[in-house]
Amino acid sequence: MTERIYEALNKASTLLEEKELDPGAARILMEFITQKSRTDLFTDIRDFLPAEQQEEFWVKAEELFQGKPVQYIIGEESFYGRMFEVNEHVLIPRPETEELVYGAIERCASLFPNKKINVADIGTGSGAIAITFKKEWPEALVTATDISGEALTVAKRNAQTLEADIAFLEGDLADPLSESKWDVILSNPPYIARSEAVEMSETVLAHEPHSALFADEDGLYFYRKLAKSLPQLMNKCSLIGVEIGYLQGPAVHKLFQDAFPGSVVETVKDINGKDRIVFCKSCE
Repeated sequence: MTERIYEALNKASTLLEEKELDPGAARILMEFITQKSRTDLFTDIRDFLPAEQQEEFWVKAEELFQGKPVQYIIGEESFYGRMFEVNEHVLIPRPETEELVYGAIERCASLFPNKKINVADIGTGSGAIAITFKKEWPEALVTATDISGEALTVAKRNAQTLEADIAFLEGDLADPLSESKWDVILSNPPYIARSEAVEMSETVLAHEPHSALFADEDGLYFYRKLAKSLPQLMNKCSLIGVEIGYLQGPAVHKLFQDAFPGSVVETVKDINGKDRIVFCKSCE
Protein backbone atom coordinates (compact mmCIF):
# COMPACT_ATOMS: atom_id res chain seq x y z
CA MET A 1 0.00 0.00 0.00
CA THR A 2 1.51 3.28 -1.08
CA GLU A 3 1.93 6.25 1.22
CA ARG A 4 1.39 9.91 0.63
CA ILE A 5 4.56 12.02 0.65
CA TYR A 6 3.66 13.71 3.93
CA GLU A 7 2.96 10.37 5.61
CA ALA A 8 6.37 8.97 4.73
CA LEU A 9 8.07 12.25 5.69
CA ASN A 10 6.33 12.47 9.06
CA LYS A 11 7.10 8.85 9.90
CA ALA A 12 10.77 9.09 8.92
CA SER A 13 11.24 12.45 10.68
CA THR A 14 9.72 11.08 13.89
CA LEU A 15 11.99 8.03 13.82
CA LEU A 16 15.03 10.25 13.29
CA GLU A 17 14.02 12.48 16.21
CA GLU A 18 13.60 9.43 18.44
CA LYS A 19 17.17 8.45 17.58
CA GLU A 20 18.36 12.04 18.23
CA LEU A 21 19.28 12.44 14.57
CA ASP A 22 18.48 15.35 12.25
CA PRO A 23 14.83 15.05 11.16
CA GLY A 24 15.51 17.44 8.27
CA ALA A 25 17.48 14.68 6.57
CA ALA A 26 14.20 12.98 5.69
CA ARG A 27 13.15 15.93 3.55
CA ILE A 28 16.51 16.06 1.76
CA LEU A 29 16.24 12.35 1.02
CA MET A 30 12.67 12.72 -0.25
CA GLU A 31 13.68 15.59 -2.55
CA PHE A 32 16.39 13.37 -4.00
CA ILE A 33 14.14 10.32 -4.43
CA THR A 34 11.28 12.26 -6.04
CA GLN A 35 13.56 14.69 -7.91
CA LYS A 36 11.39 17.55 -6.66
CA SER A 37 12.55 20.94 -5.46
CA ARG A 38 11.63 21.92 -1.91
CA THR A 39 8.81 24.10 -3.24
CA ASP A 40 7.45 21.36 -5.50
CA LEU A 41 7.73 18.79 -2.73
CA PHE A 42 5.47 20.76 -0.42
CA THR A 43 3.11 21.68 -3.23
CA ASP A 44 2.70 17.95 -3.92
CA ILE A 45 2.87 16.90 -0.26
CA ARG A 46 -0.47 15.03 -0.40
CA ASP A 47 0.40 13.07 -3.55
CA PHE A 48 0.93 9.33 -3.30
CA LEU A 49 4.49 8.09 -3.74
CA PRO A 50 4.94 5.73 -6.70
CA ALA A 51 5.71 2.24 -5.39
CA GLU A 52 9.32 2.28 -6.65
CA GLN A 53 10.04 5.64 -5.02
CA GLN A 54 8.43 4.55 -1.77
CA GLU A 55 10.58 1.42 -1.65
CA GLU A 56 13.76 3.37 -2.46
CA PHE A 57 12.94 5.99 0.17
CA TRP A 58 12.59 3.46 2.95
CA VAL A 59 15.67 1.47 1.92
CA LYS A 60 17.78 4.62 2.07
CA ALA A 61 15.98 5.85 5.20
CA GLU A 62 17.28 2.76 7.01
CA GLU A 63 20.79 4.12 6.40
CA LEU A 64 19.68 7.44 7.87
CA PHE A 65 18.43 5.66 10.97
CA GLN A 66 21.88 4.10 11.37
CA GLY A 67 23.37 7.61 11.49
CA LYS A 68 24.83 7.81 7.99
CA PRO A 69 24.85 11.42 6.72
CA VAL A 70 22.19 12.01 4.10
CA GLN A 71 24.81 13.59 1.82
CA TYR A 72 26.70 10.29 1.64
CA ILE A 73 23.49 8.37 1.04
CA ILE A 74 22.46 10.50 -1.93
CA GLY A 75 26.09 11.09 -2.95
CA GLU A 76 25.98 14.86 -3.28
CA GLU A 77 25.97 18.19 -1.48
CA SER A 78 25.44 21.76 -2.63
CA PHE A 79 28.29 24.25 -2.26
CA TYR A 80 28.23 27.84 -3.50
CA GLY A 81 25.19 27.04 -5.65
CA ARG A 82 26.75 24.01 -7.34
CA MET A 83 26.27 20.32 -6.66
CA PHE A 84 29.35 18.30 -5.67
CA GLU A 85 29.76 14.55 -5.49
CA VAL A 86 30.69 13.38 -1.99
CA ASN A 87 31.46 10.03 -0.42
CA GLU A 88 33.21 8.70 2.68
CA HIS A 89 36.63 9.63 1.25
CA VAL A 90 35.93 13.38 1.53
CA LEU A 91 34.44 15.75 4.06
CA ILE A 92 30.95 17.04 3.38
CA PRO A 93 31.35 20.70 2.33
CA ARG A 94 30.01 23.14 4.93
CA PRO A 95 28.50 26.64 4.59
CA GLU A 96 31.37 28.07 6.66
CA THR A 97 33.78 27.10 3.89
CA GLU A 98 31.68 29.04 1.40
CA GLU A 99 32.54 32.10 3.49
CA LEU A 100 36.25 31.34 3.04
CA VAL A 101 35.87 31.30 -0.74
CA TYR A 102 33.70 34.42 -0.78
CA GLY A 103 36.12 36.32 1.44
CA ALA A 104 39.11 35.26 -0.64
CA ILE A 105 37.52 36.36 -3.91
CA GLU A 106 36.50 39.68 -2.37
CA ARG A 107 40.07 40.36 -1.22
CA CYS A 108 41.62 39.17 -4.47
CA ALA A 109 39.47 41.60 -6.43
CA SER A 110 41.23 44.55 -4.78
CA LEU A 111 44.64 42.92 -4.39
CA PHE A 112 44.95 41.51 -7.94
CA PRO A 113 42.74 43.58 -10.26
CA ASN A 114 42.67 42.14 -13.77
CA LYS A 115 45.48 39.67 -13.02
CA LYS A 116 45.76 36.01 -14.01
CA ILE A 117 46.56 34.78 -10.51
CA ASN A 118 48.17 31.50 -9.44
CA VAL A 119 45.92 29.86 -6.82
CA ALA A 120 46.35 26.69 -4.76
CA ASP A 121 43.90 24.83 -2.55
CA ILE A 122 45.70 22.65 0.01
CA GLY A 123 43.79 19.57 1.19
CA THR A 124 41.12 19.90 -1.46
CA GLY A 125 38.89 16.95 -0.48
CA SER A 126 35.89 17.08 -2.80
CA GLY A 127 37.50 19.98 -4.68
CA ALA A 128 34.86 22.43 -3.48
CA ILE A 129 37.22 25.34 -2.76
CA ALA A 130 39.40 24.96 -5.87
CA ILE A 131 36.55 24.35 -8.29
CA THR A 132 34.42 27.16 -6.89
CA PHE A 133 37.30 29.65 -7.10
CA LYS A 134 37.92 28.65 -10.71
CA LYS A 135 34.26 28.99 -11.64
CA GLU A 136 34.02 32.39 -9.96
CA TRP A 137 37.41 33.63 -11.28
CA PRO A 138 37.86 31.85 -14.64
CA GLU A 139 41.19 33.56 -15.43
CA ALA A 140 42.83 32.08 -12.32
CA LEU A 141 45.27 29.21 -12.71
CA VAL A 142 44.10 26.83 -9.97
CA THR A 143 45.92 23.85 -8.46
CA ALA A 144 44.48 21.52 -5.83
CA THR A 145 46.43 19.14 -3.59
CA ASP A 146 45.52 16.32 -1.25
CA ILE A 147 47.42 13.54 0.50
CA SER A 148 44.53 11.17 -0.24
CA GLY A 149 44.41 9.60 -3.67
CA GLU A 150 40.78 8.59 -3.07
CA ALA A 151 39.85 12.20 -2.32
CA LEU A 152 41.60 13.40 -5.47
CA THR A 153 39.61 10.90 -7.52
CA VAL A 154 36.38 12.46 -6.23
CA ALA A 155 37.70 16.00 -6.78
CA LYS A 156 38.71 15.18 -10.36
CA ARG A 157 35.23 13.86 -11.12
CA ASN A 158 33.70 17.03 -9.69
CA ALA A 159 36.01 19.19 -11.78
CA GLN A 160 35.06 17.28 -14.90
CA THR A 161 31.33 17.44 -14.14
CA LEU A 162 31.47 21.17 -13.38
CA GLU A 163 33.81 21.88 -16.31
CA ALA A 164 36.56 23.42 -14.19
CA ASP A 165 40.14 23.27 -15.45
CA ILE A 166 42.09 22.37 -12.29
CA ALA A 167 45.58 20.88 -11.88
CA PHE A 168 45.58 18.14 -9.22
CA LEU A 169 48.66 17.08 -7.26
CA GLU A 170 48.95 14.34 -4.67
CA GLY A 171 51.08 15.00 -1.60
CA ASP A 172 51.28 16.27 1.96
CA LEU A 173 50.15 19.87 2.52
CA ALA A 174 52.34 22.33 0.58
CA ASP A 175 54.96 19.77 -0.52
CA PRO A 176 53.55 19.40 -4.08
CA LEU A 177 53.59 23.19 -4.51
CA SER A 178 57.29 23.75 -3.89
CA GLU A 179 58.26 24.16 -7.56
CA SER A 180 56.15 27.29 -8.08
CA LYS A 181 55.35 30.66 -6.56
CA TRP A 182 51.78 31.45 -5.56
CA ASP A 183 49.58 34.52 -5.40
CA VAL A 184 46.83 32.86 -3.37
CA ILE A 185 46.76 29.80 -1.15
CA LEU A 186 43.57 28.61 0.52
CA SER A 187 43.06 25.68 2.87
CA ASN A 188 40.50 24.07 5.12
CA PRO A 189 42.89 21.74 6.95
CA PRO A 190 42.01 19.28 9.72
CA TYR A 191 41.68 21.43 12.84
CA ILE A 192 39.63 19.59 15.46
CA ALA A 193 41.55 18.69 18.61
CA ARG A 194 41.28 14.99 19.39
CA SER A 195 40.00 15.86 22.86
CA GLU A 196 36.95 17.47 21.22
CA ALA A 197 35.75 14.16 19.76
CA VAL A 198 33.54 13.53 22.80
CA GLU A 199 31.52 16.65 21.92
CA MET A 200 30.99 15.72 18.27
CA SER A 201 28.03 14.14 16.55
CA GLU A 202 28.26 10.37 16.22
CA THR A 203 27.10 10.81 12.62
CA VAL A 204 30.28 12.75 11.84
CA LEU A 205 32.59 10.55 13.91
CA ALA A 206 31.34 7.29 12.42
CA HIS A 207 31.30 8.30 8.78
CA GLU A 208 33.46 11.29 7.83
CA PRO A 209 37.22 10.71 7.31
CA HIS A 210 39.10 11.30 10.57
CA SER A 211 42.24 12.27 8.67
CA ALA A 212 40.35 15.30 7.37
CA LEU A 213 38.88 16.19 10.76
CA PHE A 214 41.46 15.83 13.52
CA ALA A 215 44.85 17.40 14.16
CA ASP A 216 47.44 17.10 16.91
CA GLU A 217 48.69 19.97 19.10
CA ASP A 218 45.12 20.92 20.10
CA GLY A 219 44.18 21.17 16.44
CA LEU A 220 47.01 23.55 15.51
CA TYR A 221 49.45 21.07 13.94
CA PHE A 222 48.65 21.81 10.29
CA TYR A 223 48.59 25.57 10.80
CA ARG A 224 52.10 25.39 12.28
CA LYS A 225 53.30 23.43 9.27
CA LEU A 226 51.68 25.86 6.84
CA ALA A 227 53.06 28.90 8.64
CA LYS A 228 56.52 27.37 8.39
CA SER A 229 56.39 26.29 4.74
CA LEU A 230 54.35 28.99 3.00
CA PRO A 231 56.69 32.02 3.31
CA GLN A 232 59.06 30.41 0.80
CA LEU A 233 56.23 29.76 -1.67
CA MET A 234 54.39 33.08 -1.86
CA ASN A 235 54.88 35.91 -4.32
CA LYS A 236 55.70 39.33 -2.89
CA CYS A 237 52.05 40.31 -3.16
CA SER A 238 49.97 37.42 -1.87
CA LEU A 239 46.94 36.23 0.06
CA ILE A 240 46.58 33.19 2.33
CA GLY A 241 43.22 32.13 3.70
CA VAL A 242 42.58 29.25 6.13
CA GLU A 243 39.46 28.01 7.83
CA ILE A 244 39.87 27.57 11.59
CA GLY A 245 38.10 26.20 14.63
CA TYR A 246 36.14 28.85 16.50
CA LEU A 247 38.54 28.83 19.47
CA GLN A 248 41.71 28.96 17.37
CA GLY A 249 41.60 32.56 16.13
CA PRO A 250 44.26 34.11 18.40
CA ALA A 251 46.70 31.19 18.02
CA VAL A 252 46.44 30.94 14.22
CA HIS A 253 46.53 34.73 13.88
CA LYS A 254 49.83 34.80 15.79
CA LEU A 255 51.32 31.94 13.75
CA PHE A 256 50.81 33.80 10.48
CA GLN A 257 51.73 37.20 11.87
CA ASP A 258 55.05 35.75 13.07
CA ALA A 259 55.61 33.93 9.77
CA PHE A 260 54.84 37.00 7.66
CA PRO A 261 56.17 40.08 9.52
CA GLY A 262 54.62 43.24 8.19
CA SER A 263 51.63 41.46 6.68
CA VAL A 264 48.01 42.27 7.44
CA VAL A 265 46.48 39.35 9.32
CA GLU A 266 42.78 39.39 10.10
CA THR A 267 40.50 36.95 11.87
CA VAL A 268 37.05 36.86 10.31
CA LYS A 269 33.88 35.69 12.02
CA ASP A 270 31.35 33.44 10.32
CA ILE A 271 27.62 34.10 9.95
CA ASN A 272 27.12 32.81 13.50
CA GLY A 273 29.57 35.33 14.96
CA LYS A 274 32.33 32.78 15.63
CA ASP A 275 35.98 33.08 14.58
CA ARG A 276 36.17 30.98 11.41
CA ILE A 277 38.76 32.31 8.93
CA VAL A 278 42.23 33.81 9.11
CA PHE A 279 43.45 35.84 6.14
CA CYS A 280 47.09 36.87 5.77
CA LYS A 281 47.70 39.55 3.14
CA SER A 282 51.21 40.57 2.14
CA CYS A 283 52.20 43.13 -0.43
CA GLU A 284 55.85 44.15 -0.13
